[in-house]
Amino acid sequence: MRVYFDNASTTPLLPEVKDEMIKVINDKFGNPSSIHRDGRQSRILIEEARKQIALGLKASTGEIFFTSGATEANNMALIGSVRDLGVNRIITSSIEHHCISHTCEFLHQQHGTSIVELSVDKSGAIDLQELAELLSSSNEKTLVSIMHANNEIGTISNLEEIAKLCAKHEALFHTDTAQTLAKLPIDVSEHNISFLCGASHKFFGPKGVGFVYINHNNIVKPLMYGGDQERGMRSGTENIYSIAGMAKAFTMALEEMDERHEKVLSLKTYFTQRLLQELEDIQINGQEDGLYNILSVSFPASPKSEMLVMNLDIMGIAASGGSACSSGVENDSHVLQAIGHDPSRKTIRFSFSHLNTIEEVDYVIEKLKTVTPVAVDI
Repeated sequence: MRVYFDNASTTPLLPEVKDEMIKVINDKFGNPSSIHRDGRQSRILIEEARKQIALGLKASTGEIFFTSGATEANNMALIGSVRDLGVNRIITSSIEHHCISHTCEFLHQQHGTSIVELSVDKSGAIDLQELAELLSSSNEKTLVSIMHANNEIGTISNLEEIAKLCAKHEALFHTDTAQTLAKLPIDVSEHNISFLCGASHKFFGPKGVGFVYINHNNIVKPLMYGGDQERGMRSGTENIYSIAGMAKAFTMALEEMDERHEKVLSLKTYFTQRLLQELEDIQINGQEDGLYNILSVSFPASPKSEMLVMNLDIMGIAASGGSACSSGVENDSHVLQAIGHDPSRKTIRFSFSHLNTIEEVDYVIEKLKTVTPVAVDI
């Protein structure tokens, strides 16, 4: 048996999405910038996809711009804010994805932008009071960049409360929603969100495509020049096949959101219960009520646990580790370090989807028993 429990990393392409992309590949090859019939057909396809994304977020179609993924989208938001909107301070957290933290480092080095990192508690949650105090302590033009849900431990940030604080103090608010798009409801019309970013491959669409929502009040310049595509915001001929696939995957995910949520949460709950009952000294990283498809599990130190990810792969199980290798030395990731995880323990992230089954959970539990300490008196 081969079990895929790494859906937070990427998801498989759904058959319906693949069929939609093949249809476009077969029938729509025109350049969307061309004025002839073939070009117009491709343009209509792109704008229909934009409309579907905008409807799902309660945004205007003019606020959605297609990109190569969340990394490019996040770069557009952060760099554009500093370069074009006068931002000279960014408040972020210590557990952001590297496409945020590394971009902040670049902005500090190249533009002198002040970068302030919020600490997090043991569950990975930021302190809203600390954020409020930082916002009230300075008149500097500020961008707050906080991810909706952490990709390693699943901790969810309160977008509504953060947005209210930003509005109160006239700060811009950017959020990386790569892990939550089409999994949790997001309504940009109700919140003071300046920028929001996501990637198709996190919700069963194709890789290499994503989008950025840019509130119409924020006029930023493009990162790439050379054409007038995406209303002058992103030069280069659009990836129409992937854009169509992303729109199909997004629409399906919204329609099936409740059903998928219920199934995935039941799998995660069952998996967690068996882990805690049948294996020894298991700890769960993150919030108890974190993102429903992510489970970060800390295993006790043992000779067998050192190669846990590799051993699981040999057994046919795909999951992610919680460590980063630097200069040949394996250490906890920056996220695990931020929450004070014991580095002598081994963390594995299991992330589920509606395509997984109870039988797969049972298989993984039995295999884990062969490579980790088993609880006594089961």
